[in-house]
Amino acid sequence: MSTVITDIEIRACRGKDDLGALDAAAAVALPGGARPDFTVVTIKTADGVSGTSFGFGAQDAKAAAATMSQVKPFFIGRSPHDAAKNMKDFEFFDRRWNHVPIYSYAPFDNACWDIVGKMAHQPVYKLLGAAREKVPLYVSSMFLPGPDDYAKQALEVKAKGYKGYKLHPPGGLELDIACYRAVREAVGDDFTLMADPVIMDSYESALKAGRELERLGYRWLEEPLLDVNLNGLRKLREKLDIPICGTEVIAGAHYTTAHCIAEGIVDIVRTDVSWRGGITAVMKTAHVAEAFGVQCELHTTIYHGLEQVQLHPSLAIPNCEFFETLYPFDDFLFGTKTQLDIQDGYVMAPTGEGLCIEYDWDFIDKHTVATF
Repeated sequence: MSTVITDIEIRACRGKDDLGALDAAAAVALPGGARPDFTVVTIKTADGVSGTSFGFGAQDAKAAAATMSQVKPFFIGRSPHDAAKNMKDFEFFDRRWNHVPIYSYAPFDNACWDIVGKMAHQPVYKLLGAAREKVPLYVSSMFLPGPDDYAKQALEVKAKGYKGYKLHPPGGLELDIACYRAVREAVGDDFTLMADPVIMDSYESALKAGRELERLGYRWLEEPLLDVNLNGLRKLREKLDIPICGTEVIAGAHYTTAHCIAEGIVDIVRTDVSWRGGITAVMKTAHVAEAFGVQCELHTTIYHGLEQVQLHPSLAIPNCEFFETLYPFDDFLFGTKTQLDIQDGYVMAPTGEGLCIEYDWDFIDKHTVATF
């Protein structure tokens, strides 16, 4: 059974309760009670079935939603069941005088999967081919002031039973290393730690940090250099024993990631349902990585409304070890009545149909500042 898409609504939503003039700097000053902007895409079909997905809001949801509106006419009249055809056709559509940002396509693809699951009366992860019913959770810090702050938070995370902790260090080689050391000393040698400096200032700094992380027994070093610095990443991988993790924002999605795998640029690849083309592209990336014997870890989507979308491919990818969320949850837990079901450090499979998400439309309505 198939159907066609007849209507699409794109909402631009402020994260803050104050819907006035945007302060772009404050929009990314997290943590601290500043919920980030977000978008919401709802697709309706001729059969009356609808699907919804959160989308990235960038620093200004109005600007993000405006770029997504360039994708809207592409999907009208198409079938939500034709995920592979839609993605392939969109590659030509986008190349010929469009060039939308990397986050623009994903919420449409996700919303289509929501429709497909509802029409099949199945959760999406079952349609993707379930690999498991729960996935280990690790949480990632925001940028904290110094070593004591990270150590305190890491102990809190360990006490809650989560399966790992990733630092986004404050920046500067010496301070970053001090933070890495303080956290390892605090939690002991039996707790999984990762590091994500979100681009260091040079190859030399990344190499020094990597060697210290090896000594401290960290699981991986993520995005030590720009994803497009392929030569630098390859050199780091050749020099270091700690796995290098990357490709989360590199242009070209699964195509470029496949090149990075084949050329030995990184050890672990990244993808997600927000910045990388939605569920369909995530599964393409994961399958390529699995064929090469490479781990494919899903990058946090920031908002818990999108993390609930990402849970579905996470449960269907055997070469994905963990599920990631930002910590603490407060700034990102909004817009849905359903929440991630976390038990004993694992995120449990959802129940229901489609993406299994119940949205808090009162919250979304109150925070909507524009529709497209």
